[in-house]
Amino acid sequence: MLEISDLDVYYGQSHILRGIEISVPPGKMVCLIGRNGVGKTTLLKTVMGLLSPRSGTIVFNGQSILSKRPDQRAKMGISYVPQGREIIPRLTVKENLLLGLEALPNDKKVKREIPEDIFLLFPVLKTMLSRLGGDLSGGQQQQLAIARALMGQPRLLVLDEPTEGIQPSIILEIEAAVRNIIESTGISVLLVEQHLHFVKQADSYFAMQKGTIVAKGSTSDLTQDVIQEFLAV
Repeated sequence: MLEISDLDVYYGQSHILRGIEISVPPGKMVCLIGRNGVGKTTLLKTVMGLLSPRSGTIVFNGQSILSKRPDQRAKMGISYVPQGREIIPRLTVKENLLLGLEALPNDKKVKREIPEDIFLLFPVLKTMLSRLGGDLSGGQQQQLAIARALMGQPRLLVLDEPTEGIQPSIILEIEAAVRNIIESTGISVLLVEQHLHFVKQADSYFAMQKGTIVAKGSTSDLTQDVIQEFLAV
């Protein structure tokens, strides 16, 4: 589904990502772990086309996407929920959701309506359609951001620390929704996360340190040493 090879990214003269090698198989969740400042968000932004690599390849569904703009990558089936969510506070929940339709290819933009599946995943949103996005709690905004990303019917969902600043009960709801999304739709997920319980919901992990991948494996094999090194605050 997604193959990243020998990726190098710079900010000016600063070498941020060094020889990154990551793969995300179809229908699987892969988690990228590491302490703050090691380059995780930079990698996600590069996948989305918001940053350009100096060298390396990014292949999605068998096709190189290095020359594609962010909007083109979205139409190819890559949806991104950035850190901080970036919902539009002065639009209603319904209007925020309908914005997600812009990621659909033009031939699929027929009905401007919200599929019932969205409300099965996030029932709270159905009761808040007329509320302004800015009036929602942090957890509700995160659910809205993920739901908006799903409106574009992605094949790959990219999530940057979806549990940041969210109360534990909502974290569990978001975890369950993401697993449900994978199981019911077969899409892939690339997740950046620090919350150990959510990390363990993924099928595999890659650990980053100083802009490089230094460990990888199945999340079922995560050792206490790896957790302490890459997840402990």
